[in-house]
Amino acid sequence: RLGGVDVQRLQRRCVALAALSVGSVTAVIGMVGFIGLLAPHAVRLLTGPDHRAVLPGSALLGASLVLLADTVARTAFAPVELPLGVLTGLIGAPTFLWLLRQRSHAAT
Repeated sequence: RLGGVDVQRLQRRCVALAALSVGSVTAVIGMVGFIGLLAPHAVRLLTGPDHRAVLPGSALLGASLVLLADTVARTAFAPVELPLGVLTGLIGAPTFLWLLRQRSHAAT
């Protein structure tokens, strides 16, 4: 090959790097921080790319999800409290997989 960029190869590397980054951040911060990665993507799907809607929407959605998870963690199995990370993982992981699926269908 004489020049240029292999776009598919670069794209695969970028996706792998992004997945590794998300995994690393989640491992260090925990599943509660995962909501901070998930909320902007979910809001962007609902409102579009306008940051005037994405920024406040992300804050509201992220706070609402954590508040909901905390409320359920404290009350669902009272008097035992579940770790908040367990419930945010139950919310975040399926939602993140759904977002990935939506994005892959949009690309094709």
